[in-house]
Formats: sequence, C-alpha cells, structure tokens
Amino acid sequence: MRTRQPIVSVLGHVDHGKTTFLDRIRGTGVVDREAGRITQHIGATEVPIEAIYRLCGPLMKGKKFAIPGLLFIDTPGHESFTTLRARGGALADLAILIVDVMEGIKPQTLESINILKQYKTPFIIGLNKLDRINGWKVQEDQAFILNIQDQGELLTKELDNRIYSLMGDLAMHGFNADLYTRVSDFTTSIAMVPMSAVNGLGIPDALMMLIGLAQKFLGNQLDTEEGPGEGTILEVKEEKGLGTTMDSIIFSGMIRKDDKIVVGTRGEPAVLRVKSLLKPKPMDEIRDPKEKFDNIPEVFAAAGVKILAKNADDVIAGAPIRVVSGEMTEEMAIEEVRELTDVSFELVPIGIFIKADAIGSLEAMNHLLGQQEIKIWKADVGDISERDIKEVASFEDPLRRIILAFNVKVLPGVEELAEENEVKLIINNVIYKIMEDRDEWHKRKKQEMDDERRSEYAHPAKFLFMRDHTFRVSKPAVVGVRILAGRIRTGQSVMREDGKVLGKISSIQLEKKSIKEAKMGDEVAMAISGPMVGRHFNEEDMLYIDLPESKVPELVKTEMSVEEKEVLDHIIKAKRRGKPTWGMG
Repeated sequence: MRTRQPIVSVLGHVDHGKTTFLDRIRGTGVVDREAGRITQHIGATEVPIEAIYRLCGPLMKGKKFAIPGLLFIDTPGHESFTTLRARGGALADLAILIVDVMEGIKPQTLESINILKQYKTPFIIGLNKLDRINGWKVQEDQAFILNIQDQGELLTKELDNRIYSLMGDLAMHGFNADLYTRVSDFTTSIAMVPMSAVNGLGIPDALMMLIGLAQKFLGNQLDTEEGPGEGTILEVKEEKGLGTTMDSIIFSGMIRKDDKIVVGTRGEPAVLRVKSLLKPKPMDEIRDPKEKFDNIPEVFAAAGVKILAKNADDVIAGAPIRVVSGEMTEEMAIEEVRELTDVSFELVPIGIFIKADAIGSLEAMNHLLGQQEIKIWKADVGDISERDIKEVASFEDPLRRIILAFNVKVLPGVEELAEENEVKLIINNVIYKIMEDRDEWHKRKKQEMDDERRSEYAHPAKFLFMRDHTFRVSKPAVVGVRILAGRIRTGQSVMREDGKVLGKISSIQLEKKSIKEAKMGDEVAMAISGPMVGRHFNEEDMLYIDLPESKVPELVKTEMSVEEKEVLDHIIKAKRRGKPTWGMG
C-alpha cells in the first residue's frame, strides 16, 4: 500500500478564473493560449507537498502532512461541457469551486454544484476576483487571513455582505456555507476562501484547506495498491520526434513501460504495448508544458502521464485505459473498455452529423444541441473526410446538409468537395461558437429556402399606384407603385380591386436599376403591358397580383405574414364574385 495524492477537480462558471488559479500556482500562462481563453479539454497538474509548504508560507508553520501533494484536474467551464465536468467530478476526491465574488452563482456554478452533489465530492469555494472590490488592498501571494487585517471596516463589511448573499443562494440548493475562518464543522458546512487568482491573494488559504481536508477526511481512500492501472485519455496528438502520444490520467493502480494496455478507439478496443512513459515535471501542465517531460519506467496513481505506444493512431480522447495484469485479463479489459467507450446518447434517422476530437466533446455537443431540441443522426470522432461529405450530400433536406465539428481538421480536398455538394462545414475549437454559427446558418438557409419556394409560384401582393407617378400612359404603361404587402416579380399578372385583370409586369426598376423582384416597403417603377392609364386604371388605385387559380389551395396552406394573408383573402373574395367556386381546387 502507498498513499497517493488526492485528485482535486477545479470547477466553476466560464471565465470565473479556474485556469488562472492554476496558472498562479504553477507560474504558467496556459489561460492565454486557450481558444477564446476558455478551457476546452481536461488538463492535469501535479503540485508536490513541498511546493504547497512553500506557497502556504507562514500558514503551514509547524504543520506536517503524510499526503504527497495534490493532482489538480482543470475542467472546461462552459455549460456545453457538463459531461466532461461530470467525469472530472467522478474522478476527483476533492474539488474547488471557483466563484466570481462580483457575479455570484451562475448557470455553470449550479451545474458544478449538482455534479459534486451527485458524486458526493467534498469541496471548498474559491471566492475569486477579490481585487475587483473597489479599494481592496492587494499584496501578491498573501494569505487572506493576513490580508483582511489591512482592509478598512467598510471593505470588510462589503465582503461580508457578498458572502452572506452567496450563503443564502447556496442554502436554497441545500448547502450550508460560510467564510472558512468561521466554519467549525467541515463535514456540514462548505468553506469559502476569498482570493484573487490573478495575483495569488488567498491561494495559500485555499491550498491549506484542500490539503487539510484531504488529510482529515479521505484517510484510507488514498491508499492504493500496486495493481493494474486504470486511467482516462485526455488528449491524443501527433508530436514531432515522438509520434502519436496519449495524455492520460492514471487514477488507480500503476502502469509500467512494456505493459500491455487496452484503450478505446473509433472501432473496437485496441490492445497496445507501452513503449515509453513521459511524466511532466511537478508544477507543470500535461497539455501545455513549459519543460521537457521525464522518461520514467513506471507511474503510480494518481498522476498525469504521456503514454507512447505503437499503432495508437485510432485511439480517441476521453476513452478509458486498462492495464492487462494480474486479475485483469485481456478479455476483461476489452469488455470493460468497450462498454465505457460507447457514445451514450440517442441517434435518430432525421438528425444532423457531428464530429469532434474526443468522446467527451461529442457528449458536450449533444448536451448543447439537446437543449435546442436539435437531433443527431451520426456522431463520430476524427477529422472530416470525403466519406463524411458524400454521406451528408445524399440528404434531400438542405437543412441536414451540414457537419458540426469541434477541434478537428478537414482532410485535403474535402472543403472543395463540400462546396461542390452544397454541404456546410461549421468548425471551431470553442463549442458554443459552433452552436451560434449553426443557428445563424440555419436561419439564413431556411429564409433562402422560403424565398426560393415562394418564387416558384405567384405570391399574394398588394401595391398602390402613387399620385403624380404616371411615367407613360400605355404600350407599356409605366407607373410608380409602393408595395404594401407581399412581393412582386416580373412576368406576374396585375389585377384591380374588383378582380379584373389589367396585364403583365414586363419590368421593374428600383433607383433606375432593373430588378426581378420588389418587396413590401419598396417604391418602384413598374411597366405593365396591356392597360392604359386613365382608361383601365388610375393614380391612387389599389392593385393586386392576379394569382393562378390552380395555386390557391396550396397558397392557403402556406405560412404567410398577416398582411399577405389579408391580401390573399381579398383576392379570393374578388374572384368569387364572378365564380363562386374559384380557387377551391
């Protein structure tokens, strides 16, 4: 038996400071290199106990801990990553929930709380951005318990008011909470630690609380045997000089160089042999390291490690790892990995196609699309290929000829093929931006389809022959009109209010330029072949488009504006004065 370091999940609302908190501890700038400054994947950082002693300074005076340190999991903060945060929560022994002191509880804060409640994970609250309180005196890396002594009564009172407000909000969700210095029983109350991640204020208090809670309450849970390792793949990538690598977290047991492992792929689980184990140095980030990794013979839980193995190209991020050793046979490992790798959401025959770089990302996209009641036909991990385009191009519905893709590449020649087949590709490395772009495309495409459908038949329209706008009396009559409802096109017939047909629109001009169509609100010059102004119609007459009788039953069922519907009703009434069954089909 050995004592492993506790896994601490860092959770919270987007932009409340999760990665900044870890950057300050590590002395890194990972947040500045994230797309949109939002964490997209789970990362891991090992903070040894010696570093915690150093960072906590005088707060640790005389204290000693048997725990070897803390392994932090940095989780994505946007609401679309609920599933990834749930995985983080599931793996975590403890958590720190980062909350902006100025904003309080937000939607992702509540999601994080629900995840922690679901997995019964003990947590503290890092009440971040203390420096945003106007007038607050900040000293870098100072403990909050010392810093509060430098603040005046008004500032202390303002912080207390914000803490009490948050306590009330948490109580509504079934949690007791208070400032950590006022908590006497940490099993019944959540400790709140005011801090400023950007300058390190309060971080000593947060680290001391986490290591203290781990030592006091986790006890035997941190004992780990040297049995077969279990882990999760965070990211699979091609690295120069190394080939395909798998950033992973080993959360149980151990893994050695030359071990046989079973991992999840796009198809059946793969059985691989570990070629090398590369471990980031303490205080470094596995997904964005500052220094070279150490090549080591074995890794014990809990740890972040980069695994090198041949034939790992098809391995997918988010998939499980199982070491084949001892009681864990190859068959058992394959079955377990197969079960855990299955995409766990419903696919339907009339949905859309989504792609991503990891299982968790697919689940995250499914979560956000589900909130908008958008169905999924197929979900796949990997880059966009010609086969993907051909599959989607076969759909009859233009609104399904789209692929939403998160953090993947488009293989050579595929973009041109997509364009030729009118397949829309929406690719981004920020999921919520994909959703925004999809909504915009869907709205625009639907409008185009409606416009195209309407252009196929005569559309109800009403227009006024304006006073003093007779440009030619006849052959053809050229008059100025204002479109009051619907739209008009060249080639359509014009009728009077009483239903009598005048002639056909031979041309339309707007600002001396010929156009094919004019819509409601436009004032245009219209040439009408057939009638004569003063004999067949006059200035200030109300005119209408003459609709083909055979199209009326279809038009009655078509979605129209209120104005267009009123015009259609008028045309039908005018026509039925001469023929009572007109337009009935």
